[in-house]
Amino acid sequence: MPADAERAGTVAPEVAERVAGIAAWLRRARRIVVLTGAGISTESGIPDFRGPNGVWTRNPEAEKTATLSHYLADPEVRRRAWQHRLHSEVWRARPNAGHRAVAELERRACLELLVTQNIDGLHQAAGSSPERIVEIHGTVHEVRCLSCDFRGPMAETLARVAAGEDDPACLRCGGILKSATISFGESLVAADLERAQQAAARSDCFLALGTSLGVYPAAALPEIAAAAGARLVIVNGEPTPLDPLADAVLHGRLGELLPALVAAV
Repeated sequence: MPADAERAGTVAPEVAERVAGIAAWLRRARRIVVLTGAGISTESGIPDFRGPNGVWTRNPEAEKTATLSHYLADPEVRRRAWQHRLHSEVWRARPNAGHRAVAELERRACLELLVTQNIDGLHQAAGSSPERIVEIHGTVHEVRCLSCDFRGPMAETLARVAAGEDDPACLRCGGILKSATISFGESLVAADLERAQQAAARSDCFLALGTSLGVYPAAALPEIAAAAGARLVIVNGEPTPLDPLADAVLHGRLGELLPALVAAV
């Protein structure tokens, strides 16, 4: 990754020393698992939800659009949700240096699984192998019916919203449509969670990148890995509750730290 590799020299000397140590662990590792959160996508222009300037921090009412009970009961909540989807920053976002570094790590080291809490699809766009990705909170690029489980491209339903439908119904059964994301009040896909948990338990190096590690059960994955003996590395803009458990912690911009780390592998 020539362009990103140039960033390797931009980190402070004391950080570069820690980066070199983590890179050595990654070179020796045989089963690397990565967990990513909103912090890896903020540099692509996608705001997080719970940060100081997060969507829900600034507007607590917006959280209702991601809560299944409110979404089902209140047509106005659904209308707001569809307008948010129509104008979402996701459609303009492009992978940043952090996403590209994770994709490069797959080529340089033994990356078994990439578990992402993000719904934006930027890891795939950056070149990470889809078969190695678990989108633990679903994807905004598909729509699904809550009655008949129809799934289809989000773009087709958003075209209906842009044409004037404020709460588009399923064309097959008339049921309520929503993005194929996991809302509050919904369970994770059991097969996805099991795959992620098993990979974490087998890993010998676990990277938690850009995640506050405050949303379970995804936040339990690094705990599972550490309990099984894996080295735990946390890279995030702010401290997390699991920092004391980690073997190494880096705080800063992921777009600078991750290219430096991967360039050293």
